[in-house]
Amino acid sequence: MLIRDHINLQGANPLSGPNDDRFGVRFPDMTHAYAKSYRELAREEASKLGMTLHEGIYGAMLGPSYETPAEIQYLRTIGADLVGMSTVFEVIAARHMGIKVLAISCVTNMAAGIVDQPLSHQEVMETGERVRLSFEALLRAVLPRVESDKAIAG
Repeated sequence: MLIRDHINLQGANPLSGPNDDRFGVRFPDMTHAYAKSYRELAREEASKLGMTLHEGIYGAMLGPSYETPAEIQYLRTIGADLVGMSTVFEVIAARHMGIKVLAISCVTNMAAGIVDQPLSHQEVMETGERVRLSFEALLRAVLPRVESDKAIAG
């Protein structure tokens, strides 16, 4: 899934504390945290590979426990399409430094309450391994286009 935006519910922000102006402004704008142009080129490359990439909003939770069914219901209500425990801190830091961001998340399991079975890290690892080659192919197609875009913009 292409990440279009995020909801940070991790209870922290990587920019907390004193700001180092060498890296960016104290209060960076997050309106376009995920570059639309990069999402478009990712969709183009996915299409060439016969893949369909969905797009949505990432709900970031602290973890390491999986969410409860009530938390998943809450996340849906506030607009999250998927949930995870990573990505958002890196995106905030990158945008602070003025770096354009493309984020692609591999959805590895159904959330609590969606299916009536326990969640396990083993399932996440197995799904990741099952889709690894396809995901690698997508990255191999997308990354040169991102690098080319950086050269043009730079």
